Amino acid sequence: MNDSTLILGAVAYDPKVVTIWNGFRDYFRAHGLAFDYILFSNYERQVQAHFAGVIHVAWNSPLAWLQSQQLAASRGRRAEAICMRDSDRDLTSVVLVRADSAIATVTDLTGKRVAVGAKDSPQATLIPLEHLSQAGLKPNTDFAVISFEVLVGLHGDHIGGERDAVGALLDGTADAACILEGNHAAFLADGTLPSHATRILSRTTPFDHCNFTVLDGAPAEQVNRFRELLLAMSYADPQVKPLLDLEGLKCWKPGRTSGYAVLTDAVERFGTLREFVRSSAAAIPS
Repeated sequence: MNDSTLILGAVAYDPKVVTIWNGFRDYFRAHGLAFDYILFSNYERQVQAHFAGVIHVAWNSPLAWLQSQQLAASRGRRAEAICMRDSDRDLTSVVLVRADSAIATVTDLTGKRVAVGAKDSPQATLIPLEHLSQAGLKPNTDFAVISFEVLVGLHGDHIGGERDAVGALLDGTADAACILEGNHAAFLADGTLPSHATRILSRTTPFDHCNFTVLDGAPAEQVNRFRELLLAMSYADPQVKPLLDLEGLKCWKPGRTSGYAVLTDAVERFGTLREFVRSSAAAIPS
């Protein structure tokens, strides 16, 4: 990258991503920031491109943040979370059971079948399985895990695996299902979950979701201006409001990393990132 344009990477988990980033590109340019973006088909490719110098800023999932953080540490570098949505903070996932189930506590899942999303979904797999592990239940030993591997590489951004997990719970293929609590409310609203058909057995520890990640060496002036413009966006601005609605937020917040503790515990317990960090560290030039 030989010019002063700030390049952002984002994952194309949905066609609306193009509308979102085209709109933000126009906004940033109108406020004096030369800005463009590159879309990736999966987060692993995006993280590797970030370290290869293809992009300056990455709009990362929580798992991609940990991939970046751990890969940076392995290479003597530093990753920073600079901004996130208001809606990225203090989320919870839930373990659902059927309303008429005899399962009353988490320990009653012993010997049962628990439906989860894709293997790389923090909200529907990694964090809920860590939650159950902390309660003393070992996945695939104390209970069977039924995974729905929908669009692996998107880190659960697409909801598909969660919808399938709920379907398995409703049709009796599973005894419990793990989904984001926000999606639980959405599924009740759109009829995916019939009213009173299920109940919440347990909630996870709160956690944070996506963030804008930069690496040491990113162009400081452009990154600082990017962050300033994000934090200054107003939901009352008619140019900005439709973009914020598409991206699911009311305002941008400064980045924080305290909300990734439970996901960090999960990836350490399950060894989720070891091979990615090892192979990426070997493949990306220093």
